[in-house]
Amino acid sequence: MFAELLRAADYEVEISDSLDVYLDAEKLSGLDLIVPTWTMDTITDAQEAGLLAAVNDGVGVGGWHGTMGDSFRNNPSYQFMVGGQWVAHPGNIIDYTVNLTKTDHPITQGLSDFQVHSEQYYMHVDPSNNVLATTTFSGAFIPAIAGTVMPVVWTRMWGAGRVFYSALGHTASDFDVPETREITRRGLLWASR
Repeated sequence: MFAELLRAADYEVEISDSLDVYLDAEKLSGLDLIVPTWTMDTITDAQEAGLLAAVNDGVGVGGWHGTMGDSFRNNPSYQFMVGGQWVAHPGNIIDYTVNLTKTDHPITQGLSDFQVHSEQYYMHVDPSNNVLATTTFSGAFIPAIAGTVMPVVWTRMWGAGRVFYSALGHTASDFDVPETREITRRGLLWASR
């Protein structure tokens, strides 16, 4: 889906099915954007170092949901770059509201709060993130988190590289919500070098 949206924005897109792509420093240095889509797995020290170095040197990185926010649970440096790490989605697939906190940012400009029917991510997040949207937990499934305001969409820097993350997008149909799709599209373009 997003490969086609990037192609429509005049990007040349290459898809790799191996994390070994992060070992090719020369290749990575020529990229404008990395869109990781790798959930609940491991990454070698060398692969992680290659990715982090590329972003630090100015390659943008952007992604969504578990494909970026629940990728490498044993790698704190990766989590620092992302700005957060998935913890749980109480209630699994539920209805919830996404509240935009900054409507003057290029990623959210012209958009309004919206409803989704998906996993509401509870995450450990970096307080230095530039938060663009949040959600509030009702406490219906875990009473201890009632009223917790959780970042959903943010940006940050990792060295010279721009980082975009959105907790939205558990399934392809989640992107049928126009705001979810547009925030992700704009976020990837914003992160790009």
